[in-house]
Amino acid sequence: MQPQSRKTPTFGRLLAGVCLVFGLLCSLSSSAVEILLTGAEDSPGVQSFTQALSELRPTDSVRFQALASLPAPGKLPSGTRLILLDLPSLDWRLQDSQGPATLVLRISRLQARQRLNNELPNHLSLLWSDPPLERQLRLTRLILPQVRRVGVLYDRHSEFLLKELRLAAVPLGLEIVTEPWDDTNDSRPLQTLLKNSDVLLGLDDPDLYNPKTAKNLLLSSYARQMALIGPNAAFVKAGSLASTYSDQSDWLAILDDLLDRPPASWPRSLYPRQFKVLSNPQVARSLGIEQMNEASVATQLAEGESRP
Repeated sequence: MQPQSRKTPTFGRLLAGVCLVFGLLCSLSSSAVEILLTGAEDSPGVQSFTQALSELRPTDSVRFQALASLPAPGKLPSGTRLILLDLPSLDWRLQDSQGPATLVLRISRLQARQRLNNELPNHLSLLWSDPPLERQLRLTRLILPQVRRVGVLYDRHSEFLLKELRLAAVPLGLEIVTEPWDDTNDSRPLQTLLKNSDVLLGLDDPDLYNPKTAKNLLLSSYARQMALIGPNAAFVKAGSLASTYSDQSDWLAILDDLLDRPPASWPRSLYPRQFKVLSNPQVARSLGIEQMNEASVATQLAEGESRP
């Protein structure tokens, strides 16, 4: 009888352990989140992004579904975390005030203003695609410490950014010099701005900075040995000096962080905390500017943002 009494506690402990593991598995299963990405078109890039997010969130259900095959937003399960990848999907989401909490990925300040007119629904959180103005100004100050007057072209769509830009320039000791450029076929505003500035800072306004205007902007600034900062990584590759930007890994990091939080705590809008710096070494050489260490510059900018 004595051996049997020794076996009983062992079996009890084993049973308790099995129950504990089962309970943990049930808990993990019940906490899994349905993450739905949508956009007007599927593509290899979209699939790669979806797969990367899925690998970051192995306990969640992550999938992409084309916009055309989705019901109205209000018919989606309320517990779904909805991620919009383009403007058509935002237009679809705005048609219905009901539906799950929604993250709008990579939308510019101009695009949001045109569609929302500063009225942001509570169920939307906007993740900005254009680099923060204050960060771009600090980049300018860091790599071109001698400049004082920052020239900025704007039109009726981007004019609303000027107040924020001027406020950000004050603690950096910079002066914002502006010129309206409503007709990009007329070079006079550009030439006037170049005469009165030490550097050009490009706003992420596609009406002003696009393939058609790039040649005029870049050649005119080079003729005066003046650098153009921004407005984005694509323009740096085309011939501007430098810009800050966020890549796929940065966007995935911010999504991973937000998806760990309850949607009620999501900010209405935010910039990715993680970012990189891209420079054009050939342009730097032509302007007589020492080639920069992009990683070091990004680190210095990030450290400045983390200070109280």
